[in-house]
Parts: sequence; structure tokens; C-alpha cells
Amino acid sequence: MATTAQNPSLSIGQLHILEMMNRCRTDESLKMLKKVLFEFYAKEAEAEAQRLWDADVISEEKIEQWGKEHMRTPYVHAL
Repeated sequence: MATTAQNPSLSIGQLHILEMMNRCRTDESLKMLKKVLFEFYAKEAEAEAQRLWDADVISEEKIEQWGKEHMRTPYVHAL
């Protein structure tokens, strides 16, 4: 992760997002920026899901299996 000299804990991308958020002066402009970012990441997720489908990592059967799994964390009772 690339960082800057001013803030070594944030990446260049994170700083850019913060700068964009800082320029939002109204609720409407913030809402529009959030929508653009949401659409970007939705497309990224869709592309990754398609890549996994094409590579036969996921399939209709696998998705059906996931729907039937119970993956709850068991409770640990304190004594």
C-alpha cells in the first residue's frame, strides 16, 4: 500500500477519497458521490463474481449449497 509522507497510515487512494468527501458541501453532493462509489464497487464485485463463475470456482450447485449452510457462531457459556 502506497502511503504519503504527511500521513503514513493512509494510502494515496484513501487520501483522495477523503479529499473528495471534503469537497461535498451539501447532503445532495455527498449522496451523489456515494452513489458513484457504490456503482464502481458494485461493478468490481460483479466482475469478480463473473471471474469466479468462469473459473468454475462457483456454480449453481455451490450457490444452492451455500443457501442450505448454517454458519452461526456457537455461543460459549461463561461458567
